[in-house]
Amino acid sequence: MTSVVVVGAGPNGLTAAALLARAGLDVTLLEAADEIGGGTRSHQALLPGLRHDHCSAIHPLTVTSPALRALDLPRYGLRWRLPEIDCAHPLDDGTAGVLLRSVEDTARRLGADGPRYRALLGPSVRAWDALADDVLGPLLRIPAHPLLLARFGLPTALPAVLLGRLFRTEQARALWAGAAAHAFRPLNRPFTSAVGLGLLTAGHAAGWAVAEGGSQAIAHSLERALRAHGGTVHTGVRITRAAQLPPADVTLLDLDPGQVARLYGDRLPARVRAAYQRYRRGPGAFKLDLAVDGGVPWTNPDARRAGTVHLGGPLAEVARAERDVTAGRLPERPFVLVGQQYLADPTRSVGTVHPVWAYAHVPYGYAGDATEAVLGQLERFAPGTRDRITALRTTTPADFAATNPNFAGGDIMTGTETTTRLLFGARPTLHPYATGLPGVLLCSAATPPGPGAHGMCGAGAARAALRHLGLTAA
Repeated sequence: MTSVVVVGAGPNGLTAAALLARAGLDVTLLEAADEIGGGTRSHQALLPGLRHDHCSAIHPLTVTSPALRALDLPRYGLRWRLPEIDCAHPLDDGTAGVLLRSVEDTARRLGADGPRYRALLGPSVRAWDALADDVLGPLLRIPAHPLLLARFGLPTALPAVLLGRLFRTEQARALWAGAAAHAFRPLNRPFTSAVGLGLLTAGHAAGWAVAEGGSQAIAHSLERALRAHGGTVHTGVRITRAAQLPPADVTLLDLDPGQVARLYGDRLPARVRAAYQRYRRGPGAFKLDLAVDGGVPWTNPDARRAGTVHLGGPLAEVARAERDVTAGRLPERPFVLVGQQYLADPTRSVGTVHPVWAYAHVPYGYAGDATEAVLGQLERFAPGTRDRITALRTTTPADFAATNPNFAGGDIMTGTETTTRLLFGARPTLHPYATGLPGVLLCSAATPPGPGAHGMCGAGAARAALRHLGLTAA
């Protein structure tokens, strides 16, 4: 029986392992930590029963992921839950840009900018079921739907600040800025519209959903799928040298490129090793887990019903903050993402105490304390928040790296979203999952389509593995 070893049980390693086991291969998954999940873990560190997500929390791209749909994860216990309002981006005057499930409803709320918003997103949302596999895969290939992909893809090449000028109202521009800022890049760079358009399009297609019981439920359902197809999982197994790997016909690595370079050293082709060693990291994240009695008292009423809230003020302010972070400076008012997952999934709360998840974009490897900067943004748009906080826990960039080596320097994106990475992955090549070693493939978020709990990096590597073995693609 053909054997496969997968190193790393983040969502991509789990997805690759499950797909290959489903294809009839003998799959062994090795995870260094004592629990699976990588960025899709959850914890109850502040109060028993109060459940916070460690990193990945809101999943517009995951719900529509072709790979996860193929694995039929609801069969293995995964349940998606949706908030009443997907996202809000409040402004200082008490108004907000508001993202609703429907393109039409969102457009109506945007007033004069409604027709522009509808024209930008409507066609791709309607075609998302056909588009998803093309968008969530390597871009340098023959797409299944070239005209649809071109219609979606042309605006993604624009800098986000330039595309933002399509809108005239501060609310529409702010809503766009918050979505685009998920790229962790200065918004005046080419292709910084790609992440924002992907999130908005997929979100309108299926909602900005959360996993019932916490993001760990995604990992658990993938593990159940893997085991159901005969795969095995071993935790607490740290691989630091290639010699430690069990013999296998194919090895997949859910690791960042720097780890792969250290693992294989001179066995890698020189050009590949050099590319992996100089792989560029992006800014970091500084996160607060909060226990908030009664929830956050947002000034804007829509923010009180939104599963995700973006804090950063108008487009120009968000762009300035992202530019400062990339330059190595902590902004006085950093861009902050707030997750109110309990609004969609009340099982995460304990009585009137609710889990609130908030992180700021900070410089790579930031060693300071951004707690006050994050709380300051909360107080700015929700005065009185401090008085409601009953417990608080910080996760610094160093903490992220310690619990997940793929997140070096707090870079939860596993690399900066440059044009080169969007087009090629970890290095310029038409084979983004190949490492240059026969039968050894990269399947982490450093490969296309990039970060998220969608598992599509793992799916792409699984298809490459099956091609290498001369088998039918999963």
